[in-house]
Amino acid sequence: MTPPAEQSAVHDQEKATDRDDKDGDGSGRGGTDRAGTGRGGTGRDGLNRDGTGRSAAGGDSGGITVRQGELIRALDALREQLGAFEFLLDVPGVDEAREARQEIRNQLDDYVLPRIQAAGTPMLVVLGGSTGAGKSTLVNTLVGARVSATGVLRPTTSSPILVCHPDFTDWFLTGPMLPGMGRVRGPAPDAIAGDQLVIIGSDALPPGLALLDSPDFDSVFEDHYEFATKLMAAADLWLCVTTAARYADAQVWDMLRRAKDNGATIGVVLSRVPLGARSGAVDKESPADLSGPAGPKSAGGNEIVAHFGEMLEEHGVGDARRFTVPETRVEDSRLPEEAAEDIRDWLVGVAENVEDRTIVIGDTLAGVLDSFRTRVPELAKQVELQVEKRAELAREVESAYGTALAELDEATRNGSLLRGEVLARWQDFAGTGDLLRSLHAQRGRPGRRASKRHRSPARVRALKAALRSGLESLIVSSAEHGAEQVIVRWRDHPAGRQVLAGPAAGLGHASPELSRRVTRAVSSWQDHVQELIRTEGVTKRSVAKLVSFDSEAVSLVLMIGLLGYGTSDVAVEGGNSAVPQRLLKALFGAESLRGMGAKARADLRSRIGMLFDEESIRYGQAIDAAGIPDETVPVQLYQATYNLEVAR
Repeated sequence: MTPPAEQSAVHDQEKATDRDDKDGDGSGRGGTDRAGTGRGGTGRDGLNRDGTGRSAAGGDSGGITVRQGELIRALDALREQLGAFEFLLDVPGVDEAREARQEIRNQLDDYVLPRIQAAGTPMLVVLGGSTGAGKSTLVNTLVGARVSATGVLRPTTSSPILVCHPDFTDWFLTGPMLPGMGRVRGPAPDAIAGDQLVIIGSDALPPGLALLDSPDFDSVFEDHYEFATKLMAAADLWLCVTTAARYADAQVWDMLRRAKDNGATIGVVLSRVPLGARSGAVDKESPADLSGPAGPKSAGGNEIVAHFGEMLEEHGVGDARRFTVPETRVEDSRLPEEAAEDIRDWLVGVAENVEDRTIVIGDTLAGVLDSFRTRVPELAKQVELQVEKRAELAREVESAYGTALAELDEATRNGSLLRGEVLARWQDFAGTGDLLRSLHAQRGRPGRRASKRHRSPARVRALKAALRSGLESLIVSSAEHGAEQVIVRWRDHPAGRQVLAGPAAGLGHASPELSRRVTRAVSSWQDHVQELIRTEGVTKRSVAKLVSFDSEAVSLVLMIGLLGYGTSDVAVEGGNSAVPQRLLKALFGAESLRGMGAKARADLRSRIGMLFDEESIRYGQAIDAAGIPDETVPVQLYQATYNLEVAR
């Protein structure tokens, strides 16, 4: 059995010559191009007219070309990138951005990718409109049978009805178009509901045409609106049906704008026009010239049609093909044949003429791809707003810990640490003679080294432990304060409140492992200071030749001096306030002392800064876990748009 696509191609080739002879100049219905769509005769996608890289007759031009493969890969990459992030934060315009992102993804899945790979398949005409506009009645009239339910109850069409030539029913039942919708073989009962696409075969339609009656876009049921917009985005040609009584409704123009923005080829049907206005196709160049076979001019009907045409122009859809259907009788859910004759001739004529059909399909596909040039960058701009809020949260973390580090730096300078046990251990060490005994006078044989290794006195070890414990407590306390400040700042920030609603709620305290890391850092710092004393403390002063010293004890003296011993707010008893400075200057000299002090303080600050950086990592992880996009996401969206243009 010959595949449906090849049957359609052969049928197209047989009809092409007859249609060209019959049409004369090839337009005959719109005066602008062969398909009467108001679009030009050259493809905007840079490929062949159907946008697929295949020949106009629907045959294969050497199989899937390299260019088509590159286009598909670029579209797949764009789709993947659109799904790689979420609009988490409630910033201005985020609801519209979420909807726009979903529309683009749906259009890629439901239309663009399937259409590129589906040459030779029918042109899909989706009829959309407001409640009671007569879409189902028009479909029944075009098909010549009652295939879609009509009636006084609104909305009547609960599930979309697709009618096509019997050769293509299986393709629509199992094919790639609208992959997210269920499929049911028709005819369908009047009461079918849900997101089921009902497929009905009819010999009244040519193989190149499929009609889809979609739910009302102004239905009281929200899911009907979603179906209507989804189906509109999957149309090769979207036929908007409205009435003389409701054409000015905002929803009509919202849907027309949406269709135009999405790149669809558009036709419009104004139904239930008062008798007297000309029925059928309307010349957009002279919409008020409405006298014709339907009867004499009617001021009311003519004014409505003229005003409708003016509104089409004002809303940027003036190139849409226009038809009118008069107010008339409806029998067996159908209009009189003559009421829809021009609409049928146009649709069937376009579908049967391969070039005209290819123009419509190619222009719609190219229009969709063109729309991505603006729609995707607009999404990227919305993502940048999310990234900006993410950066603000990160800056709040940096600022909170920066403040904590500055406060800690001050606390290690002003002597506030030298209280309690630390001060008591220092006074015990300095006042009992251990400090002096840590200096060993070498007389007579200055170069002779002691044969017995000296062990630090207990008071030295106690002072070192007290200093370490006090410094650890100060660092942990500052880290706790920094964590508290992050939470306070995030609670005052709209984006921060959203993040705190998730896993970040427990980040108001220092991490459990901080204490262990602080102990290791302070011990390493004390060892570093002792190494400075040992390696850089020897000077050319003569006293260095006469005096040796215990590097551990002297390093403690240097630490006491660095931590602000002797400042005005530290109570010092016994007149020992200047002991560290005098001793150190005597041993090393002022210049060497300043160098060692600067290195020791910088090393301490660096170690504390690293601890705070490790603490702040938790907040970045919380932001990541919340799903706020980072700065790479908009860049990748811009890149995906560029790659698509290159592939085209």
